[in-house]
Amino acid sequence: MARHKLTEAQCKALYSPGIYGDGEGLWLRVQKGGSKNWLFIFKRNGTRTELGLGGYGQGTAPVSLKLAREKAEGIRGKLARGEDPRTSKAAARTFGECVEAVLAMKEKEWSNPKHGAQWRMTLREYAKPLHALAIDKVSVDDVVACLTPHWTERPETADRLRSRIAAVWDYAKARKLVAGDNPAAWKGNLDKLLPRQQKLSRGHHAALDYHAVPGTIATLRKARGVSARAVEFLCLTAGRAGEIRGAVWGEIDLDAALWTVPARRMKAGVEHRVPLPARAVEILRHQKEISTGELVFGGERDGRPISDTAMVSALRSASPDKAATLHGFRSSFRDWAGDMTTYAREICEAALAHTIQGVEAAYRRKDALDKRRALMTEWANYIG
Repeated sequence: MARHKLTEAQCKALYSPGIYGDGEGLWLRVQKGGSKNWLFIFKRNGTRTELGLGGYGQGTAPVSLKLAREKAEGIRGKLARGEDPRTSKAAARTFGECVEAVLAMKEKEWSNPKHGAQWRMTLREYAKPLHALAIDKVSVDDVVACLTPHWTERPETADRLRSRIAAVWDYAKARKLVAGDNPAAWKGNLDKLLPRQQKLSRGHHAALDYHAVPGTIATLRKARGVSARAVEFLCLTAGRAGEIRGAVWGEIDLDAALWTVPARRMKAGVEHRVPLPARAVEILRHQKEISTGELVFGGERDGRPISDTAMVSALRSASPDKAATLHGFRSSFRDWAGDMTTYAREICEAALAHTIQGVEAAYRRKDALDKRRALMTEWANYIG
């Protein structure tokens, strides 16, 4: 069948009602009164379908003969691939659907459950105004409207939200669902439309002076419950709360007094061996007796660890400083090690699982376990 039967001059001159073919499915329909609109007509499985392609020479977005032919060619391509031209991949995929695809993809990347929960909350709750929009219809104005309620009240959250909206859009672009510039990009885009945020004064985690730690631990030992034991174990090992809460029995060797935290649970992504002083082993043996699952410090619900909130509550009940944090124990330990011992700096840093950089890292490839065991034993003796 021939194509391109019509000319622009003919399209302008047609006024008699009827349909006029340009070839291979593209038609120009002339209505009574003279209005004109483009159609693409095709038949599949015995069913005749008409698709409107827009008006000719009218409205706010008139479709020329050239543009009508481009649209028709796109439909022919879809038909050739066995696709349904009545649905557009971009239009069929909403921002909310892309959010769920991104979350499912990133699920395997998150080693910290808290990190995953933050992504889910920001994209499912704070980005909810965008969910119903087709991903290719999300505009800069839509993103600004979504961010504005949080921009000055919760600047850190708002910036994370912007970054995660941008990640969803980048995913859609990689899947060929959208094209063009990312509406959530900051530089040269949103930085011109949103006010500059105040820089946060982060400071450090509130920490007990190491002189106050022995008294706090003595009070903590009088308390019963898993949370008190978890906090004491955290202090004895100078670990992070997430490492303690996620500890499982498969990581513990009681006979060797050694706890091996796998790389996937460490902030630096490197396996960390923790020498356990006698009191830490005592705590673990007690937990083993009452344990009903794989978690060392299980919470009230089966299969769930003790909560961070419960541990903080136990600490502040025993501490003279009600602003003290769990992470602050690491600072207390480091200050004590620096002031009260003669251990080399790299030994103290290794006890905290801090990554050693530069030339020092190239020459020091072992974890100084024996020296760290001696250091942690002295720390345990100091705190009582």
